[in-house]
Amino acid sequence: MSVTAAEGFVASGMHAGVKRRRYDMAMIATDDGRPVTAVAVFTQNKYFAPPVGVSRKRLADNGGQAAAIIVNSGNANAGTGAKGYADAEAMCDATAKALGIASSDVLVCSTGIIGLPMPMDKILDATPKLAKKLSADGSEDAAKGILTTDHVPKEAVVKGSTFTLGGIAKGCGMIAPNMATMLAFLTTDADVSRDEMQAILRDAANRTFNTLNVDGATSTNDTVFLLANGRRGKPDMAEFADAVHKVCEDLTWQMARDAEGMTKMVTLRVTGAASDAEARIAAKNIAENNLVKCSWYGSDPYWGRLLGAAGSAGVEFDPDLTSVAYGGIVVSKAGTGFDHDEAAVAEYMKNEKIDIEVALGLGTGSAQVIGIDLGPGYIKENSKTS
Repeated sequence: MSVTAAEGFVASGMHAGVKRRRYDMAMIATDDGRPVTAVAVFTQNKYFAPPVGVSRKRLADNGGQAAAIIVNSGNANAGTGAKGYADAEAMCDATAKALGIASSDVLVCSTGIIGLPMPMDKILDATPKLAKKLSADGSEDAAKGILTTDHVPKEAVVKGSTFTLGGIAKGCGMIAPNMATMLAFLTTDADVSRDEMQAILRDAANRTFNTLNVDGATSTNDTVFLLANGRRGKPDMAEFADAVHKVCEDLTWQMARDAEGMTKMVTLRVTGAASDAEARIAAKNIAENNLVKCSWYGSDPYWGRLLGAAGSAGVEFDPDLTSVAYGGIVVSKAGTGFDHDEAAVAEYMKNEKIDIEVALGLGTGSAQVIGIDLGPGYIKENSKTS
């Protein structure tokens, strides 16, 4: 169990016919139909999908609460105009009717292809069936129901001393560090106020989901929800914040490992920048550079491409102060090559997970991103999704 591991939550998933064969819908709900505290972090893309707009408004209007979440995959309900908003509202209404709850307490998410009309007949036909399937054992089905091009479902659980926190996520492409980079649904039986939980979720997202950069593309539908029913009382807040971070971190690495065409996962650290903000800009520019990503795919420690990307990021940069290290082995100093054990670096580059540091030598600013290589698998996947 994951998203139903915390006391008081149920879930389900099924094949509704949005996609040809795979599960394509999911529902998460409170077991008694009562609304609980709910917070979210949404995409920063201004071209956001109607489900994002609908869920964002509902949380603002109802003071931050939810009793259920309805999700479909295979169709993003994005680029669909007023009809898309009506369809997102209809999904909430159908869920509310099936569960006997207020529609205002239902949140909605969609993920998949942009610009296509929603197959509402299939979605509305499946919604009451999802409601009937809800159970404390339904987390795995729900995790399958939210996937798009993912190869495997993604689940995580942390059991605290006085609470449980669990979650599911989807995402393996169209991912960039600009919140939220995917869909994720977290639940807990801890008693945490809306403001405290919002701050904790945003901080955790910034330190985990926002460090993952598969392809530099920010989705129209990115959403993370965290629901708390308070059944097990007030937690130690430091322990709770750490648990939220751990679940988000676990899900982030699962997404990285499942990234479209992935053969290398790179933890890229930019240090010594003029500020943390400039370090983040440089790290993002490096991780999204196709030449850099191709060198990772080829297991080539091509430090010149890293510095070229950092130098073109629009941040303060002095090549004479820089250094580059792969797995702690320095390969470049002062903008030129540095004598090192080439055999050791070549052996290190065979690993699936690689650590790289680009030191700018200017100040104390630092940032970290998780980058993915670029190879034929990514191109193959994304040349056929539309």
